[in-house]
Amino acid sequence: MATASTRLPEGRYGRSSDERADHRLKILGAVLGVALLALLGYFAYHYVAKNEISAQVITFQATDHAVRVHLEVHRDAGVDGYCTLRSQSADGAEVGRADFRFSGPDTRVDKVVTLRTTAKGGTAELLGCHAG
Repeated sequence: MATASTRLPEGRYGRSSDERADHRLKILGAVLGVALLALLGYFAYHYVAKNEISAQVITFQATDHAVRVHLEVHRDAGVDGYCTLRSQSADGAEVGRADFRFSGPDTRVDKVVTLRTTAKGGTAELLGCHAG
């Protein structure tokens, strides 16, 4: 005995509701993908092109109540700003934090700064630099 098929004949009644839903989901996915890429591009441009000041710690030397930090700062011409440094003890507790200002006409500044600490610091960490 043969079983009757429940499928409709191909191409006779148009698209099924599942095919229409799949098509809508594909369009929605493409729109959301383009929006996500545009958002990522905006943030990448803002981070790279608008970053007016940056720095890096070259070396540091810790004593009982201070950390001497050699900073190399790069900034756009005419931009004044500051960098925030912190030091932590061997157990991870923060023992010092300070902002150091950089102004003047130079676009590259090499400077040794002293970060005072409440106990012996084991690190010198650059938290970030900001224009202003």
